[in-house]
Amino acid sequence: MTAQHTFSILFWLNKSKAKDGQAPIWVRITVDGKRKEVSVKRKLDVKLWNNKKGRANGTRQEVREINHYLDQVQSRLYAIYQEMNAANELVTAEAIKNRFTGAKQKEFSLVKLFDYHNQEMKESLAWGTLKNYFTTQKYVIRFLKQERKTSNIYLSQLDYSFLTSFERFVKTYKPTTHRQPCTQNGAMKHIERLRKVVNLAIKNGWLKDDPFKQFKLKFEKKDRGFLTQEELYRIEEKAFIDRLDQTRDIFVFSCYTGLSYAEVYDLTDENIVTGLDGKLWIHGQRRKSKEWFKVPLLPQAKVIVEKYEEHPLARANGKVLPVYTNQKTNSYLKEIAALCEINKNLTFHLARHTFATTVTLANGVPIESVSKMLGHTNLRTTQIYAKVVEQKLSDDMSKLEEKLSGSKSEETAKKKITS
Repeated sequence: MTAQHTFSILFWLNKSKAKDGQAPIWVRITVDGKRKEVSVKRKLDVKLWNNKKGRANGTRQEVREINHYLDQVQSRLYAIYQEMNAANELVTAEAIKNRFTGAKQKEFSLVKLFDYHNQEMKESLAWGTLKNYFTTQKYVIRFLKQERKTSNIYLSQLDYSFLTSFERFVKTYKPTTHRQPCTQNGAMKHIERLRKVVNLAIKNGWLKDDPFKQFKLKFEKKDRGFLTQEELYRIEEKAFIDRLDQTRDIFVFSCYTGLSYAEVYDLTDENIVTGLDGKLWIHGQRRKSKEWFKVPLLPQAKVIVEKYEEHPLARANGKVLPVYTNQKTNSYLKEIAALCEINKNLTFHLARHTFATTVTLANGVPIESVSKMLGHTNLRTTQIYAKVVEQKLSDDMSKLEEKLSGSKSEETAKKKITS
């Protein structure tokens, strides 16, 4: 993917350096509002210059040669810009100037690399994911300022020591927005994003040695939370005031479809189609992975769709369901958890875990089918989300016990063991 830049070239006469009526011609290169200027090594009589056209006036041989040369310079600069853009290189006015003059490209810096990454990926990453890269960049800037007493560093200065120091800083830094510093896994996510940004520099040839070669990410294994069947029923059956009632419905809808907050928010009538089985299905594309998914519209979810069929907020936005902001939704879910006496951190994403475990796996749906419905690219991701609950294991063993009891009596089995 190539980045979109604003790019312009302007030739001008540097009259401040005029001598004996002759002034040097310069070219101004502008990329994304930032410019660099360089002499094109030609002089012209001040009286012959046309500021509006950026060329010399007249038909004399000297004028024709100057204008032809400026045309060549302009073509060369455009070619450099196109080459760098097509090669996914860091395109700046200074980089184009250096390529044109043959000067050695200045070394890339870490903060500028983040800027480049975020600009390049803004169309391909979901906003929620891209926002996390901005947060990691802020941590990097704070670390450089507080620990390294600088505003930026060159990529060649990245090493194992930098990574271990940055890890320690992230885990101990106390943000003003909340009391607790990052957890071990939170710190690892920041370093994981830093590694992805650094890998971009390596792929583009801006960094030779990988500073992460000896560094290992150390994630702590944690159980993914989910609601039990009894807890889900408790939320479904509870009577709430309007805002909590609406929030509960959207949450329960996700519990029976596995859709994320963003996917529920984006859901339109076009996403609900009739499948080959004659039943209603949800067809959509995951914001995060861009993978397509298909989920049957279970009766519990269908009832919620029908309930809000004529809801003014949903209809006004062309959506199937009226969804509050993510912040409000999670805040209201905390109230719902308290009213239902559920001692769990009830967030919207817990609904997706509940779909994977309580609603599907615990009821015998194969993990391969669950993976497809969740829109996962590989089964390993689903295995993290969807753990088989104890009740399912108990049911499976009970069925096995019945089969074994049916084929051989306990008495026959005991005789064989004791003989």
